[in-house]
Amino acid sequence: MSQTILSIAAKVIAKANRERPADAQLRTELRGQKGVSPEDGRYISETVFAYYRWYGWLDRSQSMEEQLRQARKLNRAFLNEPASIPDSDFVKAVPEWTKDHVDVSTAWLKSLQLEPKLWLRARPGKGRELAEKLGECWIAGDGPLSETLEYEGSQDLFRTPEFHAGEFELQDISSQMVGLICAPNPGETWWDACAGEGGKTLHLGDLMQNKGLIWASDRAEWRLKRLKLRAGRAKIFNYRSVIWDGGAKLPTKTKFNGILIDAPCSGVGTWQRNPHARWTTTLKDVQELAEVQKQLIAYAMPALKPGGKLVYSVCTLTREETSEVAAEISKRFPELKVMSLINPLKPGTTSEQIWFSPQEMGGNGMFVCAWQKAG
Repeated sequence: MSQTILSIAAKVIAKANRERPADAQLRTELRGQKGVSPEDGRYISETVFAYYRWYGWLDRSQSMEEQLRQARKLNRAFLNEPASIPDSDFVKAVPEWTKDHVDVSTAWLKSLQLEPKLWLRARPGKGRELAEKLGECWIAGDGPLSETLEYEGSQDLFRTPEFHAGEFELQDISSQMVGLICAPNPGETWWDACAGEGGKTLHLGDLMQNKGLIWASDRAEWRLKRLKLRAGRAKIFNYRSVIWDGGAKLPTKTKFNGILIDAPCSGVGTWQRNPHARWTTTLKDVQELAEVQKQLIAYAMPALKPGGKLVYSVCTLTREETSEVAAEISKRFPELKVMSLINPLKPGTTSEQIWFSPQEMGGNGMFVCAWQKAG
């Protein structure tokens, strides 16, 4: 490993913190470096993420360069021969507080140490055609899953003509499953209450065949501007965007057939893709976010039409933000009836709560439940 690569990786790690996550700092650092080839950039990225992935194994009395070498060595050993690392060691992959708040299993811990998969969502009915165009893709299944593709190639997908033509979105498989569980019908009115940059909004638009209306709200205007760019490329026009700060004053008086609350959360389900967050997320974050999640549902619920569907999803696995939120909402609002949901990855099976785990499908961990409003 060259001294330049070690030096840049060490600089990224030194500057990364809660406010400046490692992936954002990495992008900033690489943009500012001259003479760094794309191959070196990938190597630097791998080194930074390996450091956080294997952080619990490292001897931090050693120099940073030595720790980086050790992290890469552990990463190679595990990917080449998983059994080279004892099962009992994998508790080091996550902070101590998780064992009392997440259902920690060896299978989950091992999955966190793997390189994340890259998932695409093709436009409706175009999955196989897109797979042939891009190459090095495999399709997740039949029916709706035929639009979910895992990409194993090395080309920069953002530079492909297919991307610029709006033929696909980069969207994790578990995120795609949320849209399928929402199952909106063409012509309905939906609210994506915590839309972010709009990945799920665009999916809802496709599922609705660009018919009906989706309100997409977020507290950050820059995210909604990003949604506008993405929607233009994807030719999704059946939406309106609006700022909502998550408070009691709703952004519209519209009543909805469906509301999706993909709430802000601790992100424990993304720890495979974002290993730095393992060491910056605290139990206090979890507890505070659980209160925010319950408040968002309580404020949004009156906007639901009688008979309408409220879907709650979070990319986390803590009990406080998942099953405990669901239980409290059901207790507080008797007019909301818990729905039995079909798991898109397991056709024919239903459950009141669906958990998507990295070890089962190679995507982010995700929790989903839903209620139907009486009337």
